[in-house]
Amino acid sequence: MNDPKPKRALTVIGWQEAVDLPDLGLTNMIAKIDTGARTSALHAEQIARFEKDGAQWVRFHTRFDDEARDVWIECPIHDLREIKNTSGQPEERIVIRTKFRIARRAWTIDLSLAERGEMQFRMIVGRSALSKHAIAVHTRARFLTQDPAKALDITGKAKT
Repeated sequence: MNDPKPKRALTVIGWQEAVDLPDLGLTNMIAKIDTGARTSALHAEQIARFEKDGAQWVRFHTRFDDEARDVWIECPIHDLREIKNTSGQPEERIVIRTKFRIARRAWTIDLSLAERGEMQFRMIVGRSALSKHAIAVHTRARFLTQDPAKALDITGKAKT
């Protein structure tokens, strides 16, 4: 008889957390955990598609907050999807697949690229990124996985 697979202990996170996208070189970013959004999104500007070694790639730059330096990123395109924007209007977006880290745990997520420069949070983590990972979101708490004084922006400067 096979023993059932042991269940992972539930990890409780706040509605705002420091997260990493290590394959993109982005670490200690403050993101909104948004279970109302299906797909995660990252602020991206000057998005340009190109071909590399016979595959479709994307080049874009991101600035995680107004004081951070611009970071140029190139990575393969995983998909093109119709995703509803914050106004509820569908728009075609480039989706990349990358490593995501929160609460000392890591897995791969799909991440859409969108202009979020005017938004309070330049990254949102949607519910599909959290499903199947024993994550619960505490809607009245922030930074449950890390001391916010230790959270840094991409320049290495402490968030205040």
